Amino acid sequence: MNKKAIFFLSTILGATFAQNGNAAYELNLRAPHSEIAHQIYDLHMLIVYVCLAIMVVVFGVMFYSIYKHRKSVGHEASQFHEHHLLEVVWTIIPAVILIAMAVPATKTILAMKDTSAADMTVKVTGLQWKWEYDYIGKDVKFISNLATTQDQIHGKSEKGENYLLEVDNPMVVPVGKKVRVLLTANDVIHSWSMPSFGVKQDAIPGFIKETWFRADAPGTYRGQCSELCGQAHGFMPIVVEAVSEEKYAAWIETKKAEAAAGAAGSDKEWTKEDLIANGKTVYEKNCAVCHQANGAGLPPAFPAMTGSKVALGAMWGADGKYLKDSHVDRLLNGKGVMPAWKAQLNDVEIASVITYERQALGNAATVDPIVQPSQIKAAR
Repeated sequence: MNKKAIFFLSTILGATFAQNGNAAYELNLRAPHSEIAHQIYDLHMLIVYVCLAIMVVVFGVMFYSIYKHRKSVGHEASQFHEHHLLEVVWTIIPAVILIAMAVPATKTILAMKDTSAADMTVKVTGLQWKWEYDYIGKDVKFISNLATTQDQIHGKSEKGENYLLEVDNPMVVPVGKKVRVLLTANDVIHSWSMPSFGVKQDAIPGFIKETWFRADAPGTYRGQCSELCGQAHGFMPIVVEAVSEEKYAAWIETKKAEAAAGAAGSDKEWTKEDLIANGKTVYEKNCAVCHQANGAGLPPAFPAMTGSKVALGAMWGADGKYLKDSHVDRLLNGKGVMPAWKAQLNDVEIASVITYERQALGNAATVDPIVQPSQIKAAR
């Protein structure tokens, strides 16, 4: 046995043992949990079986012909130029097969695009690198960030069961209700992909795309951005929780209460310690992916926070307004690849993260050492 044959055999055996050693290993589409996902799965299996049947017939005829007409039994090759009936047959049969597959495929595609008669609408905006959910008519709007810790990402602690597929604020929907999803993006092209629901729709800046799903059972469903959207593309998961109507109604009220509490916090006088503690959480969720958890950054694209002129410089002018290119200006309005955070974070979160960046990460700003939420509220 030559070296190539040995290598091929060892590869096959290795793959076999690896498969047998993983009882949960599956080779197919994700288990369907919506009407469209079931149609896609059934269509996929239909086409697989058709292809398998074609393979068996074609290779069966080919191997039979090779064996039956081999030279060793004295068979001599026939000489012929064309066969009109055979040519018509091998043209009509594939055409019929394609049409037979195209009919259910067309029905499924049309059903995927039919967003009419929806029970609720959620606007989803792709951001680098998170998702914003806006429940139309419910006065509920929030950002969904990756919840996997930086220690897990950098190999400093054991990875969890849902590594890189967990978020702090999942999208919550009621079971059995048709959910219309409006998709757009704030910076680059993203893609909202939820295989369990048969959904994959690009989110394009300046455009509104739409799709829909109806969860057929309670549970937690996970997906990811499936468009190469930048440096942290792999850290942009999607989590949808399907719950009963009662739990959904309670969740809506909880979200409204959280928003009201956040708005009330804008007028509260915060201590430096509380701002730093809250700012650390905001920083790790939103900023660490670019500027790193320790503030070292990834120059030149993402500058270090440690020793930054912006994080140590003055923020307010003599007239009480924030200075151009100051720390407050950068957070509210962004610059370059840095997004404008005023639409994503509330006054308390912006004030907290600015204070954290000025008083932690190796910094100890003496000029404008902290900022209060009320100042951010006025700066807007």
